[in-house]
Amino acid sequence: MARYGMVIDTLKCVGCMDCVVACKTENEVPIGYNRDWISYETTGKFPSLHQEIRSERCNQCDNPPCVYCCPCGASHISETGGIVLVYEDKCSGCKACMAACPYGARYIHPEGFASKCTFCIHRVETGELPACVSVCPTYCMSFGDLDDPQSDVSKLLASRSNHSLIPEAGTKPQIYYLT
Repeated sequence: MARYGMVIDTLKCVGCMDCVVACKTENEVPIGYNRDWISYETTGKFPSLHQEIRSERCNQCDNPPCVYCCPCGASHISETGGIVLVYEDKCSGCKACMAACPYGARYIHPEGFASKCTFCIHRVETGELPACVSVCPTYCMSFGDLDDPQSDVSKLLASRSNHSLIPEAGTKPQIYYLT
């Protein structure tokens, strides 16, 4: 079984938001909500500053607190590549998963269920890339099987310095940022 992940090159991302628009369009995300977003982080001290631009979303954690705290069994890990998903019809909208997620990656859909990035599982299962990856004009996003040493994501991680977000949370995120 594959273990899907994403690698994002922060040296190529320009914060254009094409990924955000593609996600909203592909997944019919309601106005006022987002499954992904752009973050800017500036570090250092003037005049030696560094800015990292990141496309962020659910980190598809290997140890997902949102799944373990769900009282309804709505949040679960799919058979397809370990993608964290929500059974909309089982979700009570209690927000326990939102409270458990250290990445702020979930929202309550106006119809009352928790929603989040799904790595466009409906596309992945037909051999396509997630919508965000497929539209990126700078080709800063890569998607694939982290357990396959020949996949683009594995090769990128082996070739460059990288980090994940909030590793100290112990969630084992599957999104990596190249630096």
